[in-house]
Amino acid sequence: MTEPALRLGDLIDDYCPRCRFLLNHAIASMVEGQVAKVICQTCYSDHAYQHGQGGKKKAGPRATLFDQVLAKVSPAAPAPVAAPPPPKKRAPPPEPPSMKKKVAPPARYISRHKIKPPRRGL
Repeated sequence: MTEPALRLGDLIDDYCPRCRFLLNHAIASMVEGQVAKVICQTCYSDHAYQHGQGGKKKAGPRATLFDQVLAKVSPAAPAPVAAPPPPKKRAPPPEPPSMKKKVAPPARYISRHKIKPPRRGL
């Protein structure tokens, strides 16, 4: 069976970049019979139709560097185990330079009501 033609306002699933989930979206605009923009029914943000694709992280330079290092290590030969170096003595942390602490002025209390004099004689 053929799928019914999509119309404005129909609900379709798409990836929402704001919610970061695949959620229900309403069709907001169409160009030449193809969906162009959608509105998320959860956060009400509008964005371009992404055909359900999104949220995938691309491999960054850190991952490629790690892959290069792993490629140089041969899995057949076990790596030699070296004895750990002796612990180094740590120098005490340097003391911070003496700085004058700024003293904040006393707080001013602002009242929006008329101040009544204290009651005497009780």
